[in-house]
Amino acid sequence: MENIYVLLKPLLTEKTTFLKDSAQQVAFYVHPDANKLEIGRAVEKAFDVKVEAVNVVRRAPERRKRQGRVVGRKPGWKKAYVTLRSGDKIEFFEGA
Repeated sequence: MENIYVLLKPLLTEKTTFLKDSAQQVAFYVHPDANKLEIGRAVEKAFDVKVEAVNVVRRAPERRKRQGRVVGRKPGWKKAYVTLRSGDKIEFFEGA
């Protein structure tokens, strides 16, 4: 898979902001078919940093039910927590 299709968008929540400040970790929503090696290479190429580790979390799609009947489904997702080398950092909002 090519690098431009691996990273979908950064995940910006209170938890990920705390992890970015304390543990040198950044979180991204990633393509469901991407593996840890592809995610690490994509982050290194896109942001010019060194990646130490990649942890992946998957969520399966859920069925939506109304009055006992299945009427659709909520999409699943895959996200990656990327640990950066000490001294490297990624800034999503600059000049604020």
